[in-house]
Amino acid sequence: MSLTLSSPSSSLFSSPKRNKWIPRLGSTQFVSINCQRSFPICYVAGGNASSVDTVELRTELDAVSSFSEIVPDTVIFDDFDRFPPTAATVSSSLLLGICGLPDAKFMSSIETALADGECIELEKARERLSCFSNKALVNVGAELAKLVPGRVSTEIDARLAYDTRGIIHKVHELLKLYDQLEVSTQRLLFKIPSTWQGIEASRLLEAEGIQTHLTFVYSFAQAAAAAQAGASVIQIFVGRIRDWARNHSGDPEIEAALKRGEDPGIALVKKAYNYIHKSGLKTKVMAAAVRNKQDLFSLLGIDYIIAPLKILQSMKESITYPDEKYSFVSRLSPASAKMYQFTDEELVKWDQLSLAAAMGPAAEELLAAGLEGYSAQSQRLEEFFGKIWPPPNV
Repeated sequence: MSLTLSSPSSSLFSSPKRNKWIPRLGSTQFVSINCQRSFPICYVAGGNASSVDTVELRTELDAVSSFSEIVPDTVIFDDFDRFPPTAATVSSSLLLGICGLPDAKFMSSIETALADGECIELEKARERLSCFSNKALVNVGAELAKLVPGRVSTEIDARLAYDTRGIIHKVHELLKLYDQLEVSTQRLLFKIPSTWQGIEASRLLEAEGIQTHLTFVYSFAQAAAAAQAGASVIQIFVGRIRDWARNHSGDPEIEAALKRGEDPGIALVKKAYNYIHKSGLKTKVMAAAVRNKQDLFSLLGIDYIIAPLKILQSMKESITYPDEKYSFVSRLSPASAKMYQFTDEELVKWDQLSLAAAMGPAAEELLAAGLEGYSAQSQRLEEFFGKIWPPPNV
């Protein structure tokens, strides 16, 4: 995912539909519905003309958004009209996408980076290309910060995943560039892989007041260690864990969830959330790679859910009734988290050795695959900049 957009439900819907005839489920009677705004409280006249009931109609997206912040998963800027962004992520993948589209939004920000005199003066090609990448990430990130009221997350090069000092140095470099463009630290997150070195970098950066977003969390040990480190956000890929479980075996954490009749990805998100709230930690949990509506319904109450546009569009077009069969209720809450039981082994102070011992084959393989993919994107971006540099007029 290259660009994540978060949208409040109140801004998602088109003009209201008035006096539309809609059949009520489980009834042969039709009712006349007069809505004053987009799926709000409606006045329903039944068979008795003198009888008028007040019925609240909402879309499924309205209902879900009342429990969790829904983050549309998109890299297409035309989607801004349907799902106005409130937060965003800038990454190598996003920059490559911008460069690959004619007249793409933010292309001028990348061209400005490639014309930067400070980078051009660097003699070594590798350092020059890294400088261009940093400038491009920050230039685009700064433009996104003007468009969204929330935070902009900047992806840290995955090739630094096992280098705590390297991660911290990269964050400081990017922060300096953001400061030059007058983007406040409070508007920023830095997206870091959840290796032990990444978790340690998060701890040190958070101590400086720099907000971090730990990604590639595939095990409870990673989630707990990241929360203990004080990470602002952790991101768990529900669907990827499920996919691994369908094609592999031998992971104790996943097999325990399956034995309980639970989806292993959903189970990990819930366990991480409950651990954080029972322990009184500040970390927010983001569920990513959801595959269907049921995933969202099962995670109501989680802090953030990244969802594909196809699912969001379907929910946006679906009206819910108060007496419908499926009831939208919170599946997670700070109050219910206090009732969750953890073993003594799960409540330890996590360190590098205990984390390595607790990560099963699913987390190890999925983390490695994620790092490989993100590293390849960073490499591709630098190679692309090398091919098109110098741009015209430089």
